[in-house]
Amino acid sequence: MLVLVAAAACGKFGPGDLSRTIALEVTAPDSLEEYDTVTPHARLLDGRGDSVAGTIVWSLPDSADTVALRLIDTTTGRITVNHTGLTGRLLASAGPFVGNPVSIRTLAAADTLFATALSTVDTVSLAADSVSDSLQVEVADTIESTSGGDPLTVGLAGRPVVYAITDPASPGPATLVTNDSTHALVTMDTVATGVTGIAFVKVRLLGPSVPDSVVVKAIARRAVGDTVPGSPVTFVVRFQP
Repeated sequence: MLVLVAAAACGKFGPGDLSRTIALEVTAPDSLEEYDTVTPHARLLDGRGDSVAGTIVWSLPDSADTVALRLIDTTTGRITVNHTGLTGRLLASAGPFVGNPVSIRTLAAADTLFATALSTVDTVSLAADSVSDSLQVEVADTIESTSGGDPLTVGLAGRPVVYAITDPASPGPATLVTNDSTHALVTMDTVATGVTGIAFVKVRLLGPSVPDSVVVKAIARRAVGDTVPGSPVTFVVRFQP
């Protein structure tokens, strides 16, 4: 998610002052994952809201901000994560104009997405039910062992996973649900992972037609938009009389 902040000059302006520079607008992400880098954007604005040429300088305003973030380039604002689990502030300035600091959360790197069950195929007996089992995936950070042992997989909470029905292509016979009482038609849904890094949906048959199967794909993306390795995870839900 991007954060847009603007700092405006104080004072009164008349019709003839519209060409004056009055504000500094800053756009930056609200979070950044370990090993990723991002370049924010800033521009000076005049009274008409048009961009004005000017030199933007970027900084981390406090020592606590430098613990969370590392500023790679003061002219572009390019930053990376210094330590995870913190919040750092990034500041843009241009001459007398100083932007409002943008707070950026530093997150552990999501480097794997995988199904939690051994099988990604579920068979639903319509004689007993019309809802599938949970189609669960885990978003995790893989930490390599310093002693040569197996790597440690740590589930990451609060990470978005996009589930989408890809077959049948026409919406109608099935829907994605996160509880057993929902019947609204949803063919794509974004679900945040829980405290253990797991997200899930279920497939509910709406009818009246009964497809042989429903294919659901799950995709996770990092804070900068890159697809998490392991995406997509493909599930198949089969319906039997």
